[in-house]
Amino acid sequence: MTVLVIGEALVDVVRRAGREPEPHAGGSPFNVAVGLARLDVATDLAAQVGTDAYGDLLREHLYDSDVVLERLEPTPERTSTAEATIAEDGSATYVFDLTWDPAALPDPAAFDAIHVGSLGTSLEPGASLVAELVVSADALGIPVSYDPNVRLAVEPDPAAWRRVFDAITPYASILKMSDEDAAALFPDEAPADLARRLAADHGIVAITCGGDGSHIAAGAHHTSVPPADVRVVDTIGAGDSFMAAMLAWCATYDWPGADELDTIELTDLAMYASSAAAITCSRPGADPPRTHELTP
Repeated sequence: MTVLVIGEALVDVVRRAGREPEPHAGGSPFNVAVGLARLDVATDLAAQVGTDAYGDLLREHLYDSDVVLERLEPTPERTSTAEATIAEDGSATYVFDLTWDPAALPDPAAFDAIHVGSLGTSLEPGASLVAELVVSADALGIPVSYDPNVRLAVEPDPAAWRRVFDAITPYASILKMSDEDAAALFPDEAPADLARRLAADHGIVAITCGGDGSHIAAGAHHTSVPPADVRVVDTIGAGDSFMAAMLAWCATYDWPGADELDTIELTDLAMYASSAAAITCSRPGADPPRTHELTP
């Protein structure tokens, strides 16, 4: 079983008060791919990676985590970056410098599941190719997961992100977003209510709320779980680790449909994903856990 993850790979240049900038491998799809592979799910990442030193950093990180890089042409000379400024509470704000213009994407028929999201689904010209691939994957009966990962620093108009969301979600059977994503896309709905509503049409739906835990729903069932107890270093990659753990859990159970999960199983899924996110929060940068760290 192999999952194809599609989207941006970049270097987070992390800035903390009183310290020198620290480069970390990142990008939401990149982080999901690493998180999946570290949880023993065979994973390919389709991304554009530059020929510079930052590109070498990304390739080494993928190699160390057993992710297969599907190199997308054209190859940029300069690897995309995101400057991440860390606040006192560990939260991060971003400024992006990136390229997403692949000439073609891999054939979805060669994979058992597809994950898309973030700037890979919203930044043209590559976003149109991703949207076409999602439609093709769904037509083939291949599970599609989606994390909108709204970045208003790149596209400040929430309506533009909502258009992308409305175009992708009809073909996705696994959906995850943060409470910040939810506030941008659906400003008048509480996260728990939104998860239940979306689950009626879109399979398994999870909404993470940081220190307030997470909500997850599937069909008529839903649950809420508190966050795992952890000392937060920063929150970079926490949502991506949650997403990767969700997918790893679903892969273990052969991609169950929404009508196959009850509240007990949803709680198990949410707690597993929350534990992965907490471990990532406990160390700097997007550094998701490996299987042995999540095994009691």
